[in-house]
Amino acid sequence: EDLRLEYRFLDLRNEKLHNNILLRSKILKTLRDKMDELGFTEVQTPILANSSPEGARDYLVPSRLNPGEFYALPQAPQQFKQLLMVSGFNKYFQIAPCFRDEDPRADRAPGEFYQLDFEMSFATQEDVFKVVEDVIPYTFKKFTNWKVDEGPFIRIPYREAMEKYGIDKPDLRNPLIIQDVTEVFKNSDFKAFEGKTIKIIVVPNGAEQGRKFFDKMTEFATTDEVGAKGLAWTKFEKDGTVQGGIAKFITEDILKGLEEKLGAKSGDSVFFIADKLETAQKIAGQVRIELGNRLDLLEKNVYRFCFIVDFPMYEYNEDEGKVDFNHNPFSMPQGGMEALENKDPLDILAYQYDLVCNGYEMASGAVRNHDPKLMVKAFEIAGYSEKTVEEKFGALYKAFKYGTPPHAGAAPGLDRMVMLIADTQNIREVIAFPKNKKARDAMMNAPSRVEDKQLKDVHIKIDEPVEK
Repeated sequence: EDLRLEYRFLDLRNEKLHNNILLRSKILKTLRDKMDELGFTEVQTPILANSSPEGARDYLVPSRLNPGEFYALPQAPQQFKQLLMVSGFNKYFQIAPCFRDEDPRADRAPGEFYQLDFEMSFATQEDVFKVVEDVIPYTFKKFTNWKVDEGPFIRIPYREAMEKYGIDKPDLRNPLIIQDVTEVFKNSDFKAFEGKTIKIIVVPNGAEQGRKFFDKMTEFATTDEVGAKGLAWTKFEKDGTVQGGIAKFITEDILKGLEEKLGAKSGDSVFFIADKLETAQKIAGQVRIELGNRLDLLEKNVYRFCFIVDFPMYEYNEDEGKVDFNHNPFSMPQGGMEALENKDPLDILAYQYDLVCNGYEMASGAVRNHDPKLMVKAFEIAGYSEKTVEEKFGALYKAFKYGTPPHAGAAPGLDRMVMLIADTQNIREVIAFPKNKKARDAMMNAPSRVEDKQLKDVHIKIDEPVEK
């Protein structure tokens, strides 16, 4: 792939890749036309902005005219679009470039990506959903012959998604569901389950798989990426017996409990994941995805959409030993000031939501916190003083004191949208000049060293040369 990227000007002659870029152009025009039809105003926001704690590392740009100070490339136009709401532009959108210094993934463009960013004044969560449910299926249907879900999309609370799917971006084409059987095993002699949360996945007709299949699944689950200490399993044979794996620990009482709880039947297999709650959920989520792929269970030629709602406002950051924002720091907490003052921070939910399509996060958004007192309190819980809020988010802090309409919005990812419509799993295949897996531009040889004079102009000195 690096060779292809080095000679991208030739690679773009490839018919499939060439057509992907043409498709992207048509999708962009469709989105712009649709947003215009819905009464949105397109506004371009700055690329050289300020650094702010929004979840990912910033790309920093040194200032020649202001020694020792830096711009940051915006992770998203978050503050600007909220300021536009204060300015009276009630329905804003743009095809916005976003910059985040994150580790590359197959479904994430390293360094920079584009999103259809939009915001509305006097809007509720449902108002935002209606726009998404109008624009996204319309665009997909125009460029695919696959079946496309139409609105209203299914709403799944975050905690339910983690319980049933083990992930907050579930692929609804996969029929497998995670269930909890911790109570069923509370009197079990099986030491590996003792004191742990036990999640299971029932695979219909899974008993017909041979031992090699179960060994391969265990091998997958215990990789460093998934992180399981083991993967227990058993088969419900057609003669009514339980065979293989941990069958000897399945007593009659446990079997009865499993049958009542799971609805498992003869011919099915069951996979067990035991660990502390969050770890068990996430491992079970990865096992569910792998089972769906290996057994070819996914529904074909269809786009399945859902909204994940009710995200936690905060999470506990174990590395720093403190409460931190879970999703978007500018979101409105459910319950307002009363919740911020009286509830355990980890129990507070936010008006935050994601759009998910076929296992990919397609959009994120939120009802915004538009009250300066609420904003200061929300950041205070995450360890930021009012002075820090005023310094880091000075424009918002000041603007909110001048009368701010309630507002909400979302930002569907353009690159992922094109990737899904083009039916490819590599996001670099729908970007004209992408970076490689190490966030390098092989064609333009970027990033690269610069002349000492250029460094001097921007008041930067490299103390020790970095070895290549």
